[in-house]
Amino acid sequence: MKDTGKLLAQLLFRDLGKLVQQIEGFPSGLLWKTAPGVANSAGNLALHVEGNLREYVGRQIGNLEYKRDRDREFATKDLPQAELVIRLRDLRVKIPTVIDGLSVERLMERFPEQPLGVPMSNLQFVVHLHGHLNYHLGQIDYLRRILTGSDGGAIEYVKLLEE
Repeated sequence: MKDTGKLLAQLLFRDLGKLVQQIEGFPSGLLWKTAPGVANSAGNLALHVEGNLREYVGRQIGNLEYKRDRDREFATKDLPQAELVIRLRDLRVKIPTVIDGLSVERLMERFPEQPLGVPMSNLQFVVHLHGHLNYHLGQIDYLRRILTGSDGGAIEYVKLLEE
């Protein structure tokens, strides 16, 4: 149990690295596009993941300053790809650092809000947020494949495990 925070931090670091690679893998001009029947662009999904993690892990668990604007996560359509990548790389450092620094006692404390309508521990909510990240990561990957008409070249994830 004492290594739970470290394990979660490693998983978030790895999967936020995948998110960075996905966003970098979008050809110019396609990051803010959607496909028929798809409501959100990859850029908007990435901003949404960023907002979730900065708010719930960074601010509420880690006491990092942040003011979330959820509507803007879905309304933004023109943020340069390079700027989004910089923000996600920053997120990849800050969020796992918060999680890795949590004691077992802090992980077991009740999360301050009930975003899912039920009380949860910090640990339970971070596990939920990791699943949320991966849900949107899969959507982003699939949207990239739809918009480019191919897999766009294999995104290399193995090296992320070695970082």
